Amino acid sequence: VQRNDILDSVFVGNPIMHHLFLGIDPTELGGAPFALAISGAVHIKASDIGLKLNQGARLYMLPCIAGHVGADAAAVTLSEGPHRQDEMMLIVDVGTNAEIVLGNRQRVVAASSPTGPAFEGAEISGGQRAAPGAIERVRIDPETLEPKYRVIGSELWSDEAGFLDSVQATGVTGICGSGIIEVVAEMYLAGIISEDGVVDGSLSANSSRVVANGRTFSYVLKEGEPKITITQTDVRAIQLAKAALYAGTKLLMEKQHTDHVDRIHFAGAFGSFIDPKYAMVLGLIPDCDLDKVSAVGNAAGAGARMALLNRGYRREIEETVSKIEKIETALEPKFQEHFVYAMALPNKIDPFPKLSAAVKLPPRKTVSEDGIAGDAAPRRRSREGHAARRGRG
Repeated sequence: VQRNDILDSVFVGNPIMHHLFLGIDPTELGGAPFALAISGAVHIKASDIGLKLNQGARLYMLPCIAGHVGADAAAVTLSEGPHRQDEMMLIVDVGTNAEIVLGNRQRVVAASSPTGPAFEGAEISGGQRAAPGAIERVRIDPETLEPKYRVIGSELWSDEAGFLDSVQATGVTGICGSGIIEVVAEMYLAGIISEDGVVDGSLSANSSRVVANGRTFSYVLKEGEPKITITQTDVRAIQLAKAALYAGTKLLMEKQHTDHVDRIHFAGAFGSFIDPKYAMVLGLIPDCDLDKVSAVGNAAGAGARMALLNRGYRREIEETVSKIEKIETALEPKFQEHFVYAMALPNKIDPFPKLSAAVKLPPRKTVSEDGIAGDAAPRRRSREGHAARRGRG
């Protein structure tokens, strides 16, 4: 397609990219109240911002929902249509700043939650971006604690014949976001970490996979070079990230006066590679029928195409966004309470009956911070219980 043949265009993006694209200073988005310089839909000539298209080409940008919930989230909302159905739908776009939309035809609410870069492989000792050679799938035998894994670029598991030949060109270089979600969830299911996320050092007596690491313990996922271990710090980074996302979702559920969601959609490139079962075991998302949790891929791109090809959809999303209730998680007093409970796997107080019916969750055990199970556990649990009761009071 020649640029001169383009007569109409639609763009979406997060609030920072939205402002930069339009030549607007985004500084105000860096602190409360996270004010947008412009929030409504943009209708201008493409030439007004220097795009070299047809001389008469038009440019349309979908409206932003809130200071950290941008036009991309509006496009996802248009594509997935929670406002067109009776079911309570949760839409999650996982990233450094997760965007969350929850609602149905009666009411839609939205928020963002500061998950940080852990889900993208950053802040993880063996973490890396999703590229050939990165571990993306993990399974751990609950009896032997021995792992097997798959890497991007190979269809074989590490315990299958031909695996080493299949990764000869890339090697096994690290672990990406989907892999770190699965390995932490599998460590929990295998009893390697407690519900509080502490690596059980007592298992080192029976497995060479659990090793001392200073005052804590780590799990060796891959021997050799490079050696890939999941440290206590890695587990904590994932707990912090998933707790932030769950706490944001919990706030929206409270605003909707609901204790459940009927359907969950993962949007974005990363969401396409998250296994719903492990996301729920981790407590990244609330309890839901697993067959109603799905990845919808580049839903923002799909929404942008809808707005490009049908002006009726532009009017629809503008009206919908004007009615969406925006929740600033940073200003909500209950966010911290939900965050603390969400640090546990899957959650300290919220039940997961649908997950429990589909997956055998391990019995609860508490391990002290130094990785030793035993007499210290009840005392620590008692302190946490006291804090929880005080928070509820």
